Amino acid sequence: MTPINYSELLQLALPQVIVVVTALVVMAIDLIALRKRAIRIRFTVASALASLGCAAAILQILVHPAQANIFDGMLIANPLTHFVQIALLVLTIFTLLISVDSRFTEHVGEFVLLILIATAGMMFLVGSQDLLVIFISLELLSLSLYILAAFNKRSGQSWEAALKYFLFGGMSAAFLLFGFSLLYGLSNSTSLTRIAGALHGPSLNPLLVIAIVTTALGLGFKIAAAPFHFWAPDVYQGAPAPSAAFIASGSKVASFFVFFQVMALGFAGVNGTVTLSHLVRGWVPVLALMATLSMLLGNLVAIRQTSLRRLLAYSAIAHAGYMLLGILAHTQQSLAALLYYVVTYAFATLGAFAVIAVVEEQRGDDRLSHFDGLGKQAPILSFSLAIFILSLAGIPPLAGFFGKFYLFVTVLAATPNPVDLLWLVVLAIAMSAVSLYYYLRVLKRVYVTPPAIDCNAIHSPAVTQILVLALAAAVILLGCAPNLLLKWIDSAVQASGL
Repeated sequence: MTPINYSELLQLALPQVIVVVTALVVMAIDLIALRKRAIRIRFTVASALASLGCAAAILQILVHPAQANIFDGMLIANPLTHFVQIALLVLTIFTLLISVDSRFTEHVGEFVLLILIATAGMMFLVGSQDLLVIFISLELLSLSLYILAAFNKRSGQSWEAALKYFLFGGMSAAFLLFGFSLLYGLSNSTSLTRIAGALHGPSLNPLLVIAIVTTALGLGFKIAAAPFHFWAPDVYQGAPAPSAAFIASGSKVASFFVFFQVMALGFAGVNGTVTLSHLVRGWVPVLALMATLSMLLGNLVAIRQTSLRRLLAYSAIAHAGYMLLGILAHTQQSLAALLYYVVTYAFATLGAFAVIAVVEEQRGDDRLSHFDGLGKQAPILSFSLAIFILSLAGIPPLAGFFGKFYLFVTVLAATPNPVDLLWLVVLAIAMSAVSLYYYLRVLKRVYVTPPAIDCNAIHSPAVTQILVLALAAAVILLGCAPNLLLKWIDSAVQASGL
């Protein structure tokens, strides 16, 4: 047995250690020195310190980019994991900045602590190819998100959303653990690469079929794909705005990445096929069904929503369907397209929630009617919201358009016969056209519908204006010059050997 090199292990996990230490320091400072200060001061200090800790972790990754594979994939560091971890840290910083003007809780240190602990969980999650570490990291992330969803003690919606999130999450974790246990029994290993080597055969073992379905179910819950989406609308609507933004952005990036790894690496060789004329059993038909249901249900139900948060939740379900196409293709190019898509989607979603937080704070809730006339009352917020909404809709030249275009092209190029997945791409394009209707409803409210006579004016904080402008600029820049991000992603994917 190879002796454990603890210095190498610490070097590999140092960015996560920095994040966890920052979390403890922030909570200690808030409890000891800031407990009697105003909520806004406490949020500002805690968010600033936490952001500095995340920036230090990013610097550690960039300056000392370790490359290693410890214990057969239990902990991995390569350019691809570094990219995803940096993306997660950047999204965490934006989430912390969104919370600066929040007043939903007096437990500021604990809130920031949970955000950082969830971030550390995501960083371990994307840095492993071992079932045990993946499951433990997912549970660390999930437990933190359950509490974050319930953090507004004054809101019954927050409690209800967190309870539903916890109950559905517990069931999905049970299914996932059951699937993982079957994989271990079939392969005698928890390493994804060793599992793939043990699963080859002329026909699918019935236990392997169950493992595929239960694993897809457990991971499908994490990405809010239909029919495992039931928690998403309530959590998006009931959770505090920073918590909902974090759930809708950072956790999606980590979950989609690990979903790709589990399917493309762990179930390599048992893919199956799904065409309109022929079906071979494997994990591809299962994910194709999930993608189809997600695109149909997400887009069609979003049309009837009167809450912007719930609209974004059903939109997220539809986007999960689009992004599942990148996993179905399971090539290096489709992985690069998936990562570009999910990162730019996360930027747009974070920005939309930042605008929602301001409107909710001053008008009470997120009903679409409360966005009437926002274009005249808050031009910067309205312009930024328009950029985010149009990017989600896939309108050029924004990042959302290139993300969809590149993803669909790589999916068609992934199979020997482009017709194999053509029907899914055609469905995705058709549903994108449907989504344009409900996205434009939001912009109509903002720019066309006049505000109510008794409607209060919107006064947006300077920090929020700078934040949403920065996110809007990123969405525009990455749409006009996608190679700024895609070149980094492509080189990282090729270097990783996935």
